[in-house]
Amino acid sequence: MSFRHGLVLIKGAGDLASGVAWRLHRCGFPVVMTEIAQPLAVRRGVAFAQAVYAGEMRVEGVTARRVEDIAAARAALEQGIIPVLVDPQAACRTALRPAVLVDGIMAKVNTGTSIEDAPLVIALGPGFTAGVDCHAVVETNRGHDLGRVLWSGSTTPDTGVPGEIGGQAAKRVLRAPCAGWLHPLHAIGDRLEAGEVVARVDGEEVRAPFAGVLRGLIHESVPLTPGMKIGDVDPRATPEHCFTISDKSLAIAGGVLEAILSAPQLRPLTGILWENPSCLK
Repeated sequence: MSFRHGLVLIKGAGDLASGVAWRLHRCGFPVVMTEIAQPLAVRRGVAFAQAVYAGEMRVEGVTARRVEDIAAARAALEQGIIPVLVDPQAACRTALRPAVLVDGIMAKVNTGTSIEDAPLVIALGPGFTAGVDCHAVVETNRGHDLGRVLWSGSTTPDTGVPGEIGGQAAKRVLRAPCAGWLHPLHAIGDRLEAGEVVARVDGEEVRAPFAGVLRGLIHESVPLTPGMKIGDVDPRATPEHCFTISDKSLAIAGGVLEAILSAPQLRPLTGILWENPSCLK
């Protein structure tokens, strides 16, 4: 099945948004992503945001490429590549006319998405109310409801505590000890011992809280503020996990796919998917 005329525009290209993009791309949807000029993604081994820095990023057989304009985005789509535009406000939606817009910024608040932005607007996680600023919202909190689609109301409020992985929650997140610049001493996927120095921020050490692997690390060109999330240590100590899409991302992506295929406005959406090629012209 091909949905080549049902363009999906995803705001944000971090690991969760990238999991959504990956699954939709694999299911035949053309996907365009937008990002800020200096993405804050930590799990860069599985984030298409890395294309902003590196030009291209490949995750589990799917390639994303940084592009500079709408024409280049359309050319990338024709090549089966996910284009990533530096476009913080997703202003490209006016020209692209997406059938679906997904807010995957994960800011925990709505940074500007409107229910009028596309025929179907889907948001990920807290900060949105289905039926008010989006049509559907997908639960992102780990637990029984992860990936569940809500057509009214809101998801679980932000707890401020990272989800538990391998028995660790808050301790697995590395944070900047001060303002400054990251000077990494390890790369994503490296094995770490408890207490080992992972990086320095303007001379101050950032140490591994326990043994594991470095699952994520923010790009060193990002200016840091005290307490800012800069890394993630995985106690399961499996390097391959650093470069494959997580169970959480896949569950959320499944929720987005369900929302698209079961939208109450299915008839007009189906018309866009199958009959309106304008988004690719």
